[in-house]
Amino acid sequence: MANLKTLKTRIKSVKSTQKMTKAMKMVAASRLKKAKQLVEASRPYADKIQEMIESLASNVAVRGNLSEKFPLLTGKGKSHTHLVVVFSSDRGLCGGLNSATVKMAKLHINNLVSQGREVKIYCVGRKAYDQLRSAYGEKIIDHSFGVFKGLIDHKIAHDLAEKFAELFSQNQFDICEVIYSKFKSAIAQEQILKQLIPAQITVKEATNLESPLHYEPSEEAVLSELLPKNLAMQIYNELLENSASEQGARMAAMEAASNNAGKMIKNLTLVYNRTRQSNITKELIDIISGANVA
Repeated sequence: MANLKTLKTRIKSVKSTQKMTKAMKMVAASRLKKAKQLVEASRPYADKIQEMIESLASNVAVRGNLSEKFPLLTGKGKSHTHLVVVFSSDRGLCGGLNSATVKMAKLHINNLVSQGREVKIYCVGRKAYDQLRSAYGEKIIDHSFGVFKGLIDHKIAHDLAEKFAELFSQNQFDICEVIYSKFKSAIAQEQILKQLIPAQITVKEATNLESPLHYEPSEEAVLSELLPKNLAMQIYNELLENSASEQGARMAAMEAASNNAGKMIKNLTLVYNRTRQSNITKELIDIISGANVA
């Protein structure tokens, strides 16, 4: 009977775990809906602000002043020191999302080191920090935790953009790159490596005609205002992408866990019933044998 008691305890424990995973799946699904709406709304704005910067930078009126006036767009002519910003979640239970991000980060960092580049790391999210600090602890210059615990606020992106721009102005790095998870669907996320500073803008050289649009106060002033806003907007969009990816991965992981728990409960219940039937049969045999002897 002790064996039956152990099986009954295991079944009860797995059922309790299944309740938790189902509840976490429902919470993740609710948060995913909000995160998906936000990221789908931010994508067109992030794309359009880049298009506007590209149009301004390609204008003959400002093209000659790009290298000296707009370092966020053109860089400072060096590429020795790289700042790698890694986005991850602050909590686990979201499948292999964080592991895939950290794997890409390690490959990229090792590739840069093999080329003789200096690498600095900034972690946004606790999971990437925990996985990277053992191997690259001396390269991690700072971190931000708690960003993905609630809805992403644009102020968070603005503060990160100001911090990176300040480090760039202090010549702490030459190139800033970000690694994050791009949301594709609830069951599919893609790890992306993207350059933030200098901005990835294609300056067109095909025409010598000035833009028919007139900017006030001037094209240079508008471009100067747009570049920091673009940096903040790109970071905001990437934070939203990573947040939606986290909720989608967690929902899928919790659904898989709930299904596995259901299969385990079914198998344990089958073993429990067989063991119980075996014990009953054994007791009946003992009773019948005793009656025959008497």
